[in-house]
Amino acid sequence: MDTKLTLKLNQEIIERAKEYASDKKMSLSRIVESYLQSLTMDKKDLDFPISPFVRSLATGTKIPIDLDYRKEYSDQLLEKYK
Repeated sequence: MDTKLTLKLNQEIIERAKEYASDKKMSLSRIVESYLQSLTMDKKDLDFPISPFVRSLATGTKIPIDLDYRKEYSDQLLEKYK
């Protein structure tokens, strides 16, 4: 069930948001709803594990230049299917 919500925002931001919504062929309400949904989504709902390599990209951890990604991937598969 949809419920009305009143927000006070900067007029310039509202105009830019309306233009963005128009370009995306979506309603501004739907965009705000999607954004709030993404903010409040329970992270436990993710059904798949994130590999250490991908996690390192998200955390800013340095990846060695000489990393043999094929070997790392192969090792990961061998470990997974033991």
